[in-house]
Amino acid sequence: MGILQAMAEWLYFLLPPRDDFAATMTDEEQQAFDDHFTYMEKLLSDGTLVLAGPTLGPANTGVCIFEAEDGNAARAVMEADPPIAQGLVRGQLRPFRILHLRGREGALPSEA
Repeated sequence: MGILQAMAEWLYFLLPPRDDFAATMTDEEQQAFDDHFTYMEKLLSDGTLVLAGPTLGPANTGVCIFEAEDGNAARAVMEADPPIAQGLVRGQLRPFRILHLRGREGALPSEA
């Protein structure tokens, strides 16, 4: 039996094309974000998603933290997100490491 390799953590931002995006969405944008919600629910049920949500106020940046095997897999997750896939918002992917999370024992310092 092989040793299981831990999944890497990743973060992506959904960068809207204008301020007050949530309040000014077109019907097409609203449909894409309805599909985005469904996509996030699927990632959550698959055990991929750690957390997701928007920033509030005039800059409605979306934040998604999830797990993937590597950068290619992480990019595929981000690029499949409907608003990004449809070119309605820009995605920005970054490697991420969760160090502190309520309800989770401390991270392993040796991984840093």
